[in-house]
Amino acid sequence: MAHIQLNYFSNALIKDCQMDVLLPQMTADHPDWDETKLTDIPVLYLLHGMSDDNTSWLRKTRLERLVKNIPIAVIMPNADLSWYANTNYGLNYYDAIAIELPQIVHEFFPQISTKREKNFIMGASMGGYGAYKIALSTNHFSYAAALSGAFNPSGSNTTLESFRSQNYWDGVINQRSDFENSPENLLHVVQQKLALNESMPKLYAWCGKQDFLFQDNQNFVNDLKNLKISVDGEFTNGKHDWYYWDKFLENVLEWLPIGYVPEERLC
Repeated sequence: MAHIQLNYFSNALIKDCQMDVLLPQMTADHPDWDETKLTDIPVLYLLHGMSDDNTSWLRKTRLERLVKNIPIAVIMPNADLSWYANTNYGLNYYDAIAIELPQIVHEFFPQISTKREKNFIMGASMGGYGAYKIALSTNHFSYAAALSGAFNPSGSNTTLESFRSQNYWDGVINQRSDFENSPENLLHVVQQKLALNESMPKLYAWCGKQDFLFQDNQNFVNDLKNLKISVDGEFTNGKHDWYYWDKFLENVLEWLPIGYVPEERLC
């Protein structure tokens, strides 16, 4: 894999931004990855959480090793502390990540597919919320996965609320006073998608039973199932920690339709 650290200008944010990119490369290990194989390649957008940035998935997981045998691109943007929202303070991170970023990616890397069936998105914590939000509010992604997804930033989870001040939450989550009908409410986004009779992405969710977001995850998955929406959910022992996100990253790669090839492991 080639690793590219890319600085680019975002017109949606009117500022310089960063992303990390993994691209499959023809090498002696993969001589069959010719121009044909590396054209229209699938892509996974990988979103970070509140205390992380675009480098976190590379620094804290086995990501590059796990995808080295798959002709897939991985895009890791920086969304700061935005909750992937068009914020109340005038920075339109939703527009920048959900709409503008795929266009920029294809402009710089035309070998990456624009087909919905080859575009996937996932994230951890705030990034899991962002992955679902973007996949459910657009028609660009066919699969969306969340690890410890922070699915309910309504103000009711006191642990999540305690991480930042009320001024912060008022800035990034629009209409928290009317969260039920807010564009930041994933259940509301789902109901809008159903009303428009749009194709639903395939969904995966994992959360650990010792995670402070466990109950929010269970509630949201149950809400989706009550709406007859299929979710591949796994709830095991685990905390809100990179050890578990690294472990279940491999489960997501196996779940995606990418022909995942596991590492050779002799013990």
